[in-house]
Amino acid sequence: MHRDHRLLRPVTGPERSKAQQTAAVDTARRCGVGIRVRMPGEWDETVTEDVGALLDRVGGEVPVDLLLDLGGVLPGRPDSGKEALRALDALVALADDWWTVAVLGGAFPQVTHDMAQLGEPHDEPRSDWEMWHEIRAMRRERLSRLRYGDYGVQSPASLATEPGGGGPPWGVLRYTTDRSFVLCKVLNGGPDRTAGIRAAAGRIRDLPDFRKAVASAGETWLRDCADGPVTDSDGTGTHTQWLWAGNVQHMTYVVRSLPGT
Repeated sequence: MHRDHRLLRPVTGPERSKAQQTAAVDTARRCGVGIRVRMPGEWDETVTEDVGALLDRVGGEVPVDLLLDLGGVLPGRPDSGKEALRALDALVALADDWWTVAVLGGAFPQVTHDMAQLGEPHDEPRSDWEMWHEIRAMRRERLSRLRYGDYGVQSPASLATEPGGGGPPWGVLRYTTDRSFVLCKVLNGGPDRTAGIRAAAGRIRDLPDFRKAVASAGETWLRDCADGPVTDSDGTGTHTQWLWAGNVQHMTYVVRSLPGT
């Protein structure tokens, strides 16, 4: 499959090392650069000066993307939309010709041993989606072309952690509705593994908000898993398959939910 690597750009940020910033800036002169500004909590006005200095190093002739990364946008951050707007107002004003301005965030929770009963659907609010709509509702003129960024159906915390240790004896089936993430924990071993996974997939398929199996390959997989024979484990997947199905259905649904798609 052909890939146009000219579309790939290095990403740096004010918190990165000088060596990394230098390497990104040197490469940027050939293809552009993304400046990623992390904002895990309230907006820190002092970051504005650091981003401005980094822009000066890049120079005015290079395409630059602004990536405001809020990380985990969970219910414990009810003011995330207001804080994001504060950050955007300060950062967007630093340049007249940002190539792209995007807000990134994720609301899928870190699934723990105590969260949810095996096989039973458990809802978590899509706080990042609510934050995005709050930002768009403000209708800032300078943000008319603001882009949406998404962490998918993994928690930002898990993506920032190096894998290891073998993981828990259960996995997670994931589904996205208009206002919530639905997760369903399933056993990853034992004599009841196949029946448990198929039952969990069936509970997701039977949700009132479940989109038809033709909505994406993720919905198709959930339907086929639910309808498979409990005497045959083929088609029940593994951690990798469950994550793939969850991300496919989620990203397909998000893209179709955004204006202009």
